Amino acid sequence: MKLGLELRIDVTKIEKARIYQGKKGKYLTMTAFVDVDNKDQYDNNGMITHKKEEGEDKAPILGNAKVFWTASQARQQPAHTQQGFQAPQDAGVRPNIPAFEDDGSIPF
Repeated sequence: MKLGLELRIDVTKIEKARIYQGKKGKYLTMTAFVDVDNKDQYDNNGMITHKKEEGEDKAPILGNAKVFWTASQARQQPAHTQQGFQAPQDAGVRPNIPAFEDDGSIPF
């Protein structure tokens, strides 16, 4: 089954020792536990943790996972909306979303 997931982590909870150097950059391995059929009180379907290391009982929770799309939802939609996101009719007016200005501080 295909899923669309929104992942939200608290970067201050990342243990720096778990970041490792790879061939093309620095990496962090995380694990997501997702239950598509159940949501918590905050509408989340799961959690994200550091990869559990040998000898650990449990890894610290870094954040949450929320399923926002499934392949079964796509099959239930009319054919004209299956190819991608259909913008709301007032798509030109988005007062709650701040404008993004690239100041060069993002490394990608």
